[in-house]
Amino acid sequence: MQIHKKPIPLQQLLDEDLDSVCKDLAQEFSKMAGGRLLITGGGGFLGYYLVQSALHWNRTRSTGAKIDVTVYDNYMRGVPAWLEGLRNQPNLTLVRHDMILPLPKDMPHFDYIIHAAGIASPMYYRAQPLKCIDANINGIRNLFDYAVNERNAGRALQGFLFYSSSEIYGDPIASAIPTPETYRGNVSCTGPRACYDESKRFGETLCVTFAKQEGIPARIARPFNNYGPGLKITDGRVLPDFASDVLAGRDIVMLSDGSPKRTFCYATDAIVGYYKVLVRGQDGEAYNVGIDRPEISVAQLGGAVVSSAQELFGYNGKVVLGKAKEADYLVDNPERRCPVIDKARTQLGYDPKVLVDEGVRRSLIWYSHNRTAEAA
Repeated sequence: MQIHKKPIPLQQLLDEDLDSVCKDLAQEFSKMAGGRLLITGGGGFLGYYLVQSALHWNRTRSTGAKIDVTVYDNYMRGVPAWLEGLRNQPNLTLVRHDMILPLPKDMPHFDYIIHAAGIASPMYYRAQPLKCIDANINGIRNLFDYAVNERNAGRALQGFLFYSSSEIYGDPIASAIPTPETYRGNVSCTGPRACYDESKRFGETLCVTFAKQEGIPARIARPFNNYGPGLKITDGRVLPDFASDVLAGRDIVMLSDGSPKRTFCYATDAIVGYYKVLVRGQDGEAYNVGIDRPEISVAQLGGAVVSSAQELFGYNGKVVLGKAKEADYLVDNPERRCPVIDKARTQLGYDPKVLVDEGVRRSLIWYSHNRTAEAA
């Protein structure tokens, strides 16, 4: 992917990203052609490129069958502007549905399902823990019951992807970093993050159980610190918060001592990984989806944001220490998060390539055009 020395137009950035995704998913999208894909929670961050990449493939492919995309979302804060702008695109259906509730009675057959509905931001799931639990447990159980009924009617699914989380590992012991899929975790079941961590863990149990007992092609993705276009500036996670400070002309406020370390996976690399797990993953198996380099501290991420913002916007701020308003903000926050991705590399051909400096740069350009939750 080309590195630009100056800001590039937003549409060019999006086209480059979507071209990159479609190139890396040529085999997977070709296999999905002519099928119907359901993306639950498709109006959120992950849905941003999940939806647009499939439609981009449809649009840029001159001949052949298309991928029919349906989005289920409760649109709690309204239909996002990017999705509203796609409403009249061919092969796209938008349905308002809360995945906590029973599925629509007139739900058609789908060949592929991506269950991405849920509350992923710590700021929001701590405020709505029961809704977080219900989306991860009741939502996926309803989908599995639907999948069994479809199979019994002779309309078996080709792939089912559950978005789990790297948070199922909790705060790994030192010998388990980088962290492989075989690590069983060091997780609190009663802490302020437990509603998210434990419901994702139980969602994985359902995936394995339905794969083994009912033959449902359920596969599990464990995302590691995804970021990039589509992640709303009001989300409450670290990069949107830093971008918000930059665009407001403020110093970047870091709500910890800056020592926790992460590997940050840009959206295009993440989306490629998820579709590969959906189409090519083994039933009942979990795959880490992230990038394994570089592992940097939150303070170093702040420095990368400052450097890119200086170059892009003439930003004059710096990183300063602050304090979160929530007393539980840092409780059970893992000190390190870095994946082993050998399993996805070997089995699926997954090869993330956007390093953090370029990913931060592209994200800041996107945020400069999406400064409000409504715009995103």
